[in-house]
Amino acid sequence: MAEKHAVVNWLQGITFAAKSDSNHWVMMDGPAEFGGSNAGSRPMELVLMGLGGCTASDVASILRKKRVPLAGMEVRLAGKEAPEHPKVLTEIHIEFLIYGDGISPKDVERAIELSATKYCSASAMLGKVAKIDHSYKILPASEKP
Repeated sequence: MAEKHAVVNWLQGITFAAKSDSNHWVMMDGPAEFGGSNAGSRPMELVLMGLGGCTASDVASILRKKRVPLAGMEVRLAGKEAPEHPKVLTEIHIEFLIYGDGISPKDVERAIELSATKYCSASAMLGKVAKIDHSYKILPASEKP
């Protein structure tokens, strides 16, 4: 079994700097009312970003292999958290904005399905505690931001 490693260094209050195997630093922090200085993303925000990055990587790779003329992609995530501690995510909606001309909905649906059911480890893990659903829009390449 492959091991993953991470280190989280306390800076002050609830401000932390973290890095893992890729050796890139990420700042985490909280609001001032909880002892933070609002200098970084909240840890649970990073969970959503990680899920978005995981599934976006899969979908982009699958569409590229299918030779889909992908001009751009944006993945928007919305999570609902439990009202009581621990405030785990209970529902997550992932919306894919796919930019390109002549893109088949069937190709996009299959790429999202493969990511959700086979390739995205973050989705597999979070899906054990949260209901995850997906939607997508195919937009012209000219509308890419």
